[in-house]
Amino acid sequence: QVQLVQSGGGLVQPGGSLRLSCAAPRMITSVFWQYAMAWYVQAPGKQRELVANITLSGTTNYADSVKGRFTIQRDNSRKTTYLQMNSLKPEDTGVYYCKFTDSRGTSHWGQGTQVTVSL
Repeated sequence: QVQLVQSGGGLVQPGGSLRLSCAAPRMITSVFWQYAMAWYVQAPGKQRELVANITLSGTTNYADSVKGRFTIQRDNSRKTTYLQMNSLKPEDTGVYYCKFTDSRGTSHWGQGTQVTVSL
C-alpha cells in the first residue's frame, strides 16, 4: 500500500498564496518517478474535480479555472509533488487531494487537506 502524506493547507485571504505538498515517504525513489500525479479539489456539496496533473516526463495540465494561478511540480529526489496556489479566490475553497497513478492505472490518494479562502 502506497502511503501519501499531505500538508500545507489552511486559511488564507483572497489574493493570497499557499503551497500544498504530497509526499510518499516510504516509496523507493526509483519507483516514485514511475507515477503520474494529480491534484483534485472537492468543494462543499460538489464532486471531486481535477485541478492539475503532471506526467512522468513533467508535462502539466490545468483546469481552466486555475490556469495562470496554480503550478504543479514534482521533485523525484524528495518523492514529493507540490501545488503552488497564487492569487487565491473564495471559489478555490475546498478539500484538496493528491493522487498518484502507476502505469497499470492503479491510483492512490492522499488524506486530503482543507484550503479556505476567506476574509
